[in-house]
Amino acid sequence: MGAVATILVLCTMVMIAMPMAHGVDESPEAVDKWFEELGRMKEKLTKIHFYLHDTVSGNNITSITVAQPSPKLPNQFGQINVLDDPLTIGPELNSTILGRAQGIYLGAEQQETDLLISWNFVFTSGKYNGSTLSVFGRNPILGTYRELAIVGGSGVFRLARGIATAQTYSFDITSLNAVVEYHVIVIHY
Repeated sequence: MGAVATILVLCTMVMIAMPMAHGVDESPEAVDKWFEELGRMKEKLTKIHFYLHDTVSGNNITSITVAQPSPKLPNQFGQINVLDDPLTIGPELNSTILGRAQGIYLGAEQQETDLLISWNFVFTSGKYNGSTLSVFGRNPILGTYRELAIVGGSGVFRLARGIATAQTYSFDITSLNAVVEYHVIVIHY
């Protein structure tokens, strides 16, 4: 067997051995077949509860400011943060990790402290391991409850749509670190 043939065989073996999103084949052919079957599929309703840990100062920072207007404006207006926040089953950071919230949020309101968020809930364990939910919307962080749109997903959450309700669980005024509780209700196939 020549070198090129050996490489092709090894690449094929690696692709076969690669894990799929909790049993969901994500190859182009499989996705095409999935869409062909879509008309016969029933919608599912899934509810997920977890806590997001946004750490902007101290040890193990998970959210960092990448742009800030000069001069600094009130209410974080114009500030952009990138995050890679852990999602846990309980409010304690050492509880079981379900995944990460990855994306950006920015100060989009001059009069109040409202954020525009665009991120993915990336599940890295449990029955949703390898799947994502895409979240987008206005987050008035001083409100008791905030409703954010689930606008898509991948893996077991293909064509997802739904609502993520956020409520601040704890906030440290000195460090600005927060724990936010999420209740997610999503429709998918």
